[in-house]
Amino acid sequence: MSKIRTVIIEDHHLTRLGICTALRQKDEIEVVGEAINARHGLIILKQLQPDIAIVDIGLPDQDGIELTRKIKAIRPLRNTKVLILTLSNDKESVLTAFSAGADSYCMKDIEFDNLLEAIGVTAAGNPWIDPMIARIILEQVQEKTSVESNNHQRSIKPGILTARELEVLQLIAGGCSNAKIAKKLYITTGTVKTHVGNIMNKLCAKDRTEAAVIALRSGLVP
Repeated sequence: MSKIRTVIIEDHHLTRLGICTALRQKDEIEVVGEAINARHGLIILKQLQPDIAIVDIGLPDQDGIELTRKIKAIRPLRNTKVLILTLSNDKESVLTAFSAGADSYCMKDIEFDNLLEAIGVTAAGNPWIDPMIARIILEQVQEKTSVESNNHQRSIKPGILTARELEVLQLIAGGCSNAKIAKKLYITTGTVKTHVGNIMNKLCAKDRTEAAVIALRSGLVP
């Protein structure tokens, strides 16, 4: 299995060092480059054309959202996925980042297991949205498609999920990784994966993030 080639663009030295050091301990990740600002970041992205660019929003020379727009406009980087890493969870930043072409959005206080999951999901071509900002995406969807949202809520029958599946779903919505869910519920990771698969099938969700959004929207979890 090929490694996920990753570049980290982050101006805060300790944060960048911590992420790089942790990721380099993982066999499935290859940190191929790092940069402290947008200008240098764009240069090494063009040179290395990685699978993933982890981009901080608050870069000193140019914000990460504008950098994301530039990345998405460069043809040789069309296969490079952008994972935004930030302290900002305000609505404007979140929605602007996705409008600029960001593939995933993570908070900087994310647990390392969840960051690994986000990188893997993003590299596979799927979005990963931090549960902390899922409600912002939800609100935007509801504003634009309130009728469709109401119809979808009504289509979820009470009791569609088992008690255990509801427990797992609530932990997913809380941002827990499969390993953390297994530890909290005293079950194996394999059993968690089975529950997650069943939940996504029953809710017609494409991934964990969509399942969490559906759960919040429909009131399946508080």
